[in-house]
Amino acid sequence: MNFLDFARICEQLEGKSGRLEMIGIISRVLPDLADDELPVFVRFVMGRIFPDWSPEKLGIGPSLLYEGVAYVAGKRKDDVVSVVNRTGDVGKAVEELLAAKEQTSFFSEELNLLDVWRELSAIAGTSGNKSQKEKLRIVRKLFSNARPLEGRYLARIMLEDLRIGVGEGNVREAVARAFSVDSRLVEHAFQALNDLGQVALLAKAGEQHLRDVNIQLFHPVRMMLAQQGTIEGAIADNGAVAAEFKYDGSRFQFHRKGKVFRLYSRKLEDITEALPDITELLINATDHDLIIDGEAVAMKDGRPMPFQSVLRRFRRKYGIDTLREEIRMVPNVFDLLYLDGETLIDRSLSDRRAKLEEVMKDRVAPQVVSDDPSVINRMYQDALLAGHEGIMLKVPGSHYTPGVRGKNWIKVKPEVDTLDLAVIGADWGEGKRAHLFGSFLLACQDNEGLVPLSKVATGFSDEQLQEIYALQKDKVISQEGKEVRFEPGMVFEVGYSEIQVSPNYESGFALRFPRFIRIRDDKSVDEIETLDGIRDRYTRQSK
Repeated sequence: MNFLDFARICEQLEGKSGRLEMIGIISRVLPDLADDELPVFVRFVMGRIFPDWSPEKLGIGPSLLYEGVAYVAGKRKDDVVSVVNRTGDVGKAVEELLAAKEQTSFFSEELNLLDVWRELSAIAGTSGNKSQKEKLRIVRKLFSNARPLEGRYLARIMLEDLRIGVGEGNVREAVARAFSVDSRLVEHAFQALNDLGQVALLAKAGEQHLRDVNIQLFHPVRMMLAQQGTIEGAIADNGAVAAEFKYDGSRFQFHRKGKVFRLYSRKLEDITEALPDITELLINATDHDLIIDGEAVAMKDGRPMPFQSVLRRFRRKYGIDTLREEIRMVPNVFDLLYLDGETLIDRSLSDRRAKLEEVMKDRVAPQVVSDDPSVINRMYQDALLAGHEGIMLKVPGSHYTPGVRGKNWIKVKPEVDTLDLAVIGADWGEGKRAHLFGSFLLACQDNEGLVPLSKVATGFSDEQLQEIYALQKDKVISQEGKEVRFEPGMVFEVGYSEIQVSPNYESGFALRFPRFIRIRDDKSVDEIETLDGIRDRYTRQSK
């Protein structure tokens, strides 16, 4: 497939608002793609380059992209930034600049879908002292061969923000329709492989190939998620529930085969080198080949330390031995996904728990199973007294569903209303904070995209604002006056007093008295609150 054909498909999708129309367009394209093109197309149309589990990262920020486009368009970098600020869209800005470029000795090569993927893979594999120079060379090469429409979507793919409204749900249904397979099998295979590109290839080969999918060691899957609820409600809905401590730490997934082991974060990043104390404790706790799900907690004098202490360990790349003495990390294991060659996610929680207790000598989190609210309440009070956030309530007969937030896992904690939201923009501060971002625009998920919900300007210390500035300054996509827009990636946890109906934000809602709580480095944008969840909270609040 020529990249121009891909760009035309994206343009067609960008003009559609109906989900069924989008699914129809994609499903008609997939059967005609070659086997090597199919996974690339599937990832690209979702604005991704590599599978979610892959450690490969493009490593291109807006600044380098603007520099590459400026060279090709015969402009200054500042001119590129001005066009981006005027259009509010990097893709359309690049399209406009390529359409009017002064240099004419381009289009020397026809861009091919696979060639674009290979060049982006080469960028991701570039490291060392000259890496930025080499990345810039490849960026220039790609844009020099790109027609204006190709430039629109090439730029967006490089920033992994395609902005055409196509997400995992649409693509899963399109794959099922394109190859006449059961969508439930597509969903199950995706949960195990965490790569819709690979799942599309299996679907093309037939349903049996989807049925044969198993979780793979050192190929991390998304972690199962919980929603808020109450002890009484969970017992009323399910009868007996399994209660476990809800730790104020950070999730991990541990893979082991023989003497080889890796540790992955909630965002599926390899954190093995950052947490040698965790891996040592887990290695000593079992001699089986397995994949386990747990939470790492920072401990001092028998009490959990604040969440920010956990993040210091997860972020650290150097001086780990020194910090290890200062912040002691302890693993708490509560689920088993794979054991000695067998995938367990389709087994009940009760079965998985029994096997977990068999194969782990220690480090298994405590659990109480009961249909008596007083028994579960006692566990809840024990958790709070021990310094933990609250408890998790899990349905004993439920399967492990990677990446799914449902009623099978319920989190119960003291009544403090908080939301995890994506940071998509900011305003520059004033006075002594004039060189920092002072307030931030937050968004929730809706229909495979992000919609603004609120701004937050309180709760930040000077040190936190400096930290956020350092993390976000290279993520600025555009600027107009005091307002900047970011490449989405950072997640804030914010508190609020209530949710209000508001015409000021695209979501139709706003937060009253929003207050910054903390950065959620352990969460990706895919895990933030949905607009449906906001509506549900508003309804419950109104009652």
